[in-house]
Amino acid sequence: MAIADFIEPAVKDYATQATAAYSAPINTDTFTGRQFVAGQDPMQTQAAALATQGVGSYQPYLQAAQTAQTQGAGALGQSAQTIGGLGALTGPQAYQPFMSPYQSQVIDATLSEFDKSRLAGQQQIRDAAVGSGNFGGGREGAQLGQYQSDSLADRSALQASMLQQGFGQANQLAQQNFLNQGAIAREQQGLAGAYGNQMNQQFGLSDFGRSGMGQDINALGSLGAVNQGQQQALLSADQQQAQTGAYEPYGRLAQYGNALTGLAGGMAGSQYQAPQQSNPFQTALGTAMGLGGLYGKIFN
Repeated sequence: MAIADFIEPAVKDYATQATAAYSAPINTDTFTGRQFVAGQDPMQTQAAALATQGVGSYQPYLQAAQTAQTQGAGALGQSAQTIGGLGALTGPQAYQPFMSPYQSQVIDATLSEFDKSRLAGQQQIRDAAVGSGNFGGGREGAQLGQYQSDSLADRSALQASMLQQGFGQANQLAQQNFLNQGAIAREQQGLAGAYGNQMNQQFGLSDFGRSGMGQDINALGSLGAVNQGQQQALLSADQQQAQTGAYEPYGRLAQYGNALTGLAGGMAGSQYQAPQQSNPFQTALGTAMGLGGLYGKIFN
Protein backbone atom coordinates (compact mmCIF):
# COMPACT_ATOMS: atom_id res chain seq x y z
CA MET A 1 0.00 0.00 0.00
CA ALA A 2 1.32 3.40 -1.00
CA ILE A 3 2.02 5.81 1.82
CA ALA A 4 0.64 9.27 1.43
CA ASP A 5 3.28 11.89 0.98
CA PHE A 6 2.13 13.96 3.95
CA ILE A 7 2.63 11.17 6.48
CA GLU A 8 5.68 9.50 4.95
CA PRO A 9 8.14 11.42 7.16
CA ALA A 10 6.16 10.43 10.25
CA VAL A 11 6.12 6.80 9.19
CA LYS A 12 9.85 6.82 8.67
CA ASP A 13 10.28 8.44 12.09
CA TYR A 14 8.05 5.81 13.66
CA ALA A 15 10.05 3.03 11.97
CA THR A 16 13.28 4.49 13.26
CA GLN A 17 11.97 4.76 16.81
CA ALA A 18 10.41 1.30 16.71
CA THR A 19 13.62 -0.26 15.43
CA ALA A 20 15.59 1.38 18.21
CA ALA A 21 13.08 0.52 20.90
CA TYR A 22 12.42 -3.10 19.95
CA SER A 23 16.00 -3.94 19.21
CA ALA A 24 17.14 -2.92 22.70
CA PRO A 25 16.51 -5.61 25.38
CA ILE A 26 14.53 -4.64 28.44
CA ASN A 27 16.63 -4.66 31.60
CA THR A 28 14.27 -6.59 33.85
CA ASP A 29 16.71 -6.28 36.75
CA THR A 30 15.34 -2.82 37.30
CA PHE A 31 11.93 -4.12 38.37
CA THR A 32 12.43 -7.77 39.34
CA GLY A 33 14.45 -9.63 41.96
CA ARG A 34 14.61 -10.05 45.70
CA GLN A 35 15.49 -6.40 46.21
CA PHE A 36 11.75 -5.79 45.92
CA VAL A 37 10.91 -8.22 48.74
CA ALA A 38 10.72 -6.62 52.17
CA GLY A 39 12.84 -8.30 54.82
CA GLN A 40 11.69 -9.19 58.30
CA ASP A 41 10.90 -6.33 60.60
CA PRO A 42 13.04 -6.21 63.80
CA MET A 43 9.94 -6.98 65.82
CA GLN A 44 9.33 -10.09 63.72
CA THR A 45 12.93 -11.14 64.35
CA GLN A 46 12.41 -10.56 68.06
CA ALA A 47 9.19 -12.58 67.97
CA ALA A 48 10.95 -15.46 66.21
CA ALA A 49 13.78 -15.41 68.76
CA LEU A 50 11.27 -15.37 71.61
CA ALA A 51 9.38 -18.27 70.06
CA THR A 52 12.62 -20.23 69.77
CA GLN A 53 13.42 -19.57 73.41
CA GLY A 54 9.95 -20.74 74.35
CA VAL A 55 10.40 -24.18 72.81
CA GLY A 56 10.77 -26.58 75.73
CA SER A 57 10.29 -23.79 78.29
CA TYR A 58 7.79 -26.03 80.07
CA GLN A 59 10.48 -28.58 80.95
CA PRO A 60 11.60 -27.03 84.29
CA TYR A 61 7.99 -26.77 85.43
CA LEU A 62 7.30 -30.34 84.33
CA GLN A 63 10.33 -31.60 86.25
CA ALA A 64 9.27 -29.66 89.35
CA ALA A 65 5.74 -31.07 89.02
CA GLN A 66 7.11 -34.60 88.65
CA THR A 67 9.26 -34.12 91.75
CA ALA A 68 6.25 -32.87 93.70
CA GLN A 69 4.19 -35.80 92.45
CA THR A 70 6.86 -38.27 93.57
CA GLN A 71 7.14 -36.64 96.98
CA GLY A 72 3.36 -36.58 97.33
CA ALA A 73 3.14 -40.27 96.47
CA GLY A 74 5.83 -40.99 99.07
CA ALA A 75 3.94 -39.03 101.71
CA LEU A 76 0.74 -40.91 100.90
CA GLY A 77 2.60 -44.20 101.17
CA GLN A 78 3.95 -43.22 104.58
CA SER A 79 0.46 -42.20 105.67
CA ALA A 80 -0.96 -45.54 104.54
CA GLN A 81 1.80 -47.35 106.42
CA THR A 82 1.15 -45.30 109.54
CA ILE A 83 -2.60 -45.91 109.35
CA GLY A 84 -1.97 -49.60 108.76
CA GLY A 85 0.08 -49.72 111.95
CA LEU A 86 -2.70 -48.20 114.06
CA GLY A 87 -4.39 -51.59 114.32
CA ALA A 88 -1.50 -52.89 116.40
CA LEU A 89 -2.00 -50.02 118.85
CA THR A 90 -5.52 -51.10 119.87
CA GLY A 91 -6.95 -54.08 121.77
CA PRO A 92 -6.49 -55.49 125.27
CA GLN A 93 -2.73 -55.99 124.84
CA ALA A 94 -1.96 -52.52 123.45
CA TYR A 95 -0.72 -51.27 126.83
CA GLN A 96 1.99 -53.91 127.22
CA PRO A 97 4.75 -52.19 125.19
CA PHE A 98 4.38 -49.18 127.46
CA MET A 99 4.69 -51.01 130.79
CA SER A 100 7.79 -49.90 132.67
CA PRO A 101 10.52 -52.55 132.52
CA TYR A 102 11.44 -51.59 136.05
CA GLN A 103 7.95 -51.99 137.50
CA SER A 104 8.56 -55.45 138.96
CA GLN A 105 11.75 -54.21 140.61
CA VAL A 106 9.93 -51.23 142.06
CA ILE A 107 7.13 -53.45 143.36
CA ASP A 108 9.57 -55.94 144.87
CA ALA A 109 11.52 -53.20 146.61
CA THR A 110 8.36 -51.57 147.91
CA LEU A 111 6.95 -54.85 149.24
CA SER A 112 10.29 -55.66 150.84
CA GLU A 113 10.22 -52.39 152.71
CA PHE A 114 6.61 -53.06 153.67
CA ASP A 115 7.54 -56.49 155.04
CA LYS A 116 10.36 -54.98 157.05
CA SER A 117 8.02 -52.40 158.54
CA ARG A 118 5.51 -55.10 159.53
CA LEU A 119 8.23 -57.11 161.31
CA ALA A 120 8.78 -54.15 163.55
CA GLY A 121 5.07 -54.18 164.43
CA GLN A 122 5.24 -57.87 165.37
CA GLN A 123 8.13 -57.17 167.68
CA GLN A 124 6.16 -54.45 169.39
CA ILE A 125 3.31 -56.93 170.10
CA ARG A 126 5.78 -59.41 171.61
CA ASP A 127 7.45 -56.75 173.71
CA ALA A 128 4.05 -55.63 175.00
CA ALA A 129 3.17 -59.24 175.88
CA VAL A 130 6.39 -59.66 177.82
CA GLY A 131 5.75 -56.47 179.71
CA SER A 132 2.23 -57.53 180.67
CA GLY A 133 3.26 -61.07 181.62
CA ASN A 134 1.28 -62.58 178.71
CA PHE A 135 4.23 -63.70 176.63
CA GLY A 136 3.37 -66.88 174.83
CA GLY A 137 -0.27 -66.63 175.84
CA GLY A 138 -3.39 -66.84 173.77
CA ARG A 139 -3.90 -63.11 173.71
CA GLU A 140 -0.45 -62.60 172.22
CA GLY A 141 -1.17 -65.24 169.59
CA ALA A 142 -4.51 -63.66 168.69
CA GLN A 143 -2.91 -60.23 168.30
CA LEU A 144 -0.12 -61.60 166.13
CA GLY A 145 -2.61 -63.53 163.99
CA GLN A 146 -4.77 -60.48 163.44
CA TYR A 147 -1.70 -58.38 162.76
CA GLN A 148 -0.40 -60.83 160.15
CA SER A 149 -3.84 -61.04 158.53
CA ASP A 150 -4.02 -57.26 158.30
CA SER A 151 -0.46 -57.17 156.97
CA LEU A 152 -1.27 -59.61 154.20
CA ALA A 153 -4.37 -57.63 153.23
CA ASP A 154 -2.43 -54.37 153.22
CA ARG A 155 0.40 -55.98 151.30
CA SER A 156 -2.00 -57.26 148.62
CA ALA A 157 -3.74 -53.89 148.40
CA LEU A 158 -0.37 -52.13 148.05
CA GLN A 159 0.73 -54.53 145.32
CA ALA A 160 -2.62 -54.21 143.49
CA SER A 161 -2.44 -50.43 143.72
CA MET A 162 1.03 -50.35 142.19
CA LEU A 163 -0.01 -52.76 139.44
CA GLN A 164 -3.12 -50.70 138.72
CA GLN A 165 -1.09 -47.51 138.64
CA GLY A 166 1.39 -49.04 136.20
CA PHE A 167 -1.42 -50.34 134.01
CA GLY A 168 -3.16 -46.97 134.02
CA GLN A 169 0.01 -45.14 133.02
CA ALA A 170 0.77 -47.69 130.30
CA ASN A 171 -2.80 -47.48 129.02
CA GLN A 172 -2.63 -43.68 128.89
CA LEU A 173 0.68 -43.84 127.04
CA ALA A 174 -0.77 -46.36 124.58
CA GLN A 175 -3.79 -44.14 123.98
CA GLN A 176 -1.59 -41.08 123.54
CA ASN A 177 0.62 -42.99 121.11
CA PHE A 178 -2.45 -43.99 119.09
CA LEU A 179 -3.54 -40.37 118.90
CA ASN A 180 -0.02 -39.26 118.00
CA GLN A 181 0.23 -41.81 115.20
CA GLY A 182 -3.17 -40.73 113.89
CA ALA A 183 -2.02 -37.10 113.91
CA ILE A 184 1.17 -38.08 112.06
CA ALA A 185 -0.91 -39.90 109.44
CA ARG A 186 -3.07 -36.80 108.98
CA GLU A 187 0.01 -34.62 108.68
CA GLN A 188 1.43 -36.97 106.07
CA GLN A 189 -1.85 -36.79 104.15
CA GLY A 190 -1.77 -33.01 104.41
CA LEU A 191 1.80 -33.01 103.14
CA ALA A 192 0.73 -35.17 100.20
CA GLY A 193 -2.04 -32.68 99.47
CA ALA A 194 0.45 -29.81 99.62
CA TYR A 195 2.68 -31.61 97.13
CA GLY A 196 -0.37 -32.09 94.92
CA ASN A 197 -1.11 -28.35 95.08
CA GLN A 198 2.52 -27.62 94.27
CA MET A 199 2.31 -29.91 91.26
CA ASN A 200 -0.82 -28.10 90.02
CA GLN A 201 0.82 -24.74 90.63
CA GLN A 202 3.81 -25.78 88.52
CA PHE A 203 1.49 -26.76 85.69
CA GLY A 204 -0.34 -23.45 86.10
CA LEU A 205 2.93 -21.49 86.00
CA SER A 206 3.95 -23.38 82.88
CA ASP A 207 0.63 -22.64 81.16
CA PHE A 208 0.74 -18.99 82.25
CA GLY A 209 4.34 -18.59 81.09
CA ARG A 210 3.70 -20.11 77.69
CA SER A 211 0.43 -18.22 77.28
CA GLY A 212 2.07 -14.91 78.20
CA MET A 213 4.98 -15.64 75.89
CA GLY A 214 2.51 -16.50 73.13
CA GLN A 215 0.77 -13.15 73.61
CA ASP A 216 4.09 -11.31 73.43
CA ILE A 217 5.04 -13.21 70.29
CA ASN A 218 1.63 -12.45 68.80
CA ALA A 219 1.95 -8.74 69.54
CA LEU A 220 5.51 -8.46 68.25
CA GLY A 221 4.82 -10.61 65.20
CA SER A 222 1.62 -8.80 64.27
CA LEU A 223 3.11 -5.32 64.64
CA GLY A 224 6.22 -6.44 62.78
CA ALA A 225 4.07 -7.88 60.01
CA VAL A 226 2.28 -4.54 59.62
CA ASN A 227 5.64 -2.75 59.39
CA GLN A 228 6.85 -5.35 56.92
CA GLY A 229 3.66 -4.86 54.89
CA GLN A 230 4.26 -1.10 54.78
CA GLN A 231 7.83 -1.64 53.62
CA GLN A 232 6.67 -4.17 51.04
CA ALA A 233 4.12 -1.67 49.74
CA LEU A 234 6.88 0.90 49.22
CA LEU A 235 9.08 -1.62 47.45
CA SER A 236 6.17 -2.78 45.28
CA ALA A 237 5.42 0.81 44.34
CA ASP A 238 9.06 1.28 43.34
CA GLN A 239 8.89 -1.96 41.36
CA GLN A 240 5.75 -0.84 39.50
CA GLN A 241 7.32 2.52 38.81
CA ALA A 242 10.42 0.87 37.32
CA GLN A 243 8.32 -1.59 35.30
CA THR A 244 6.07 1.17 33.98
CA GLY A 245 9.11 3.20 32.97
CA ALA A 246 10.62 0.19 31.18
CA TYR A 247 7.49 -0.46 29.12
CA GLU A 248 6.51 3.18 28.57
CA PRO A 249 8.27 3.49 25.16
CA TYR A 250 6.35 0.53 23.80
CA GLY A 251 3.04 2.04 24.79
CA ARG A 252 3.96 5.36 23.34
CA LEU A 253 5.08 3.75 20.05
CA ALA A 254 1.90 1.68 19.90
CA GLN A 255 -0.24 4.77 20.20
CA TYR A 256 1.96 6.58 17.68
CA GLY A 257 1.59 3.71 15.19
CA ASN A 258 -2.17 3.51 15.65
CA ALA A 259 -2.44 7.23 14.98
CA LEU A 260 -0.43 6.92 11.78
CA THR A 261 -2.52 3.95 10.65
CA GLY A 262 -5.66 5.94 11.19
CA LEU A 263 -4.29 8.90 9.19
CA ALA A 264 -3.38 6.56 6.35
CA GLY A 265 -6.97 5.30 6.22
CA GLY A 266 -6.20 1.88 7.61
CA MET A 267 -7.66 0.05 10.66
CA ALA A 268 -5.94 0.92 13.88
CA GLY A 269 -4.51 -1.95 15.93
CA SER A 270 -5.46 -2.76 19.50
CA GLN A 271 -4.47 -0.25 22.09
CA TYR A 272 -1.38 -1.00 24.09
CA GLN A 273 -2.23 -2.39 27.52
CA ALA A 274 0.23 -1.44 30.21
CA PRO A 275 1.00 -4.15 32.80
CA GLN A 276 -1.87 -4.36 35.24
CA GLN A 277 -1.21 -2.27 38.28
CA SER A 278 -2.32 -3.43 41.71
CA ASN A 279 -2.59 -1.58 44.97
CA PRO A 280 0.79 -2.34 46.52
CA PHE A 281 -0.26 -1.49 50.07
CA GLN A 282 -3.47 -3.53 50.00
CA THR A 283 -1.65 -6.55 48.61
CA ALA A 284 1.21 -6.27 51.09
CA LEU A 285 -1.11 -5.56 53.99
CA GLY A 286 -3.19 -8.65 53.22
CA THR A 287 -0.05 -10.76 53.25
CA ALA A 288 1.12 -9.12 56.46
CA MET A 289 -2.17 -9.82 58.21
CA GLY A 290 -1.94 -13.44 57.19
CA LEU A 291 1.55 -13.69 58.64
CA GLY A 292 0.45 -11.82 61.74
CA GLY A 293 -2.25 -14.40 62.32
CA LEU A 294 0.34 -17.17 62.32
CA TYR A 295 2.16 -15.56 65.21
CA GLY A 296 -1.03 -15.64 67.24
CA LYS A 297 -1.16 -19.44 66.99
CA ILE A 298 2.24 -19.96 68.59
CA PHE A 299 1.96 -21.53 72.09
CA ASN A 300 -1.84 -21.25 71.92
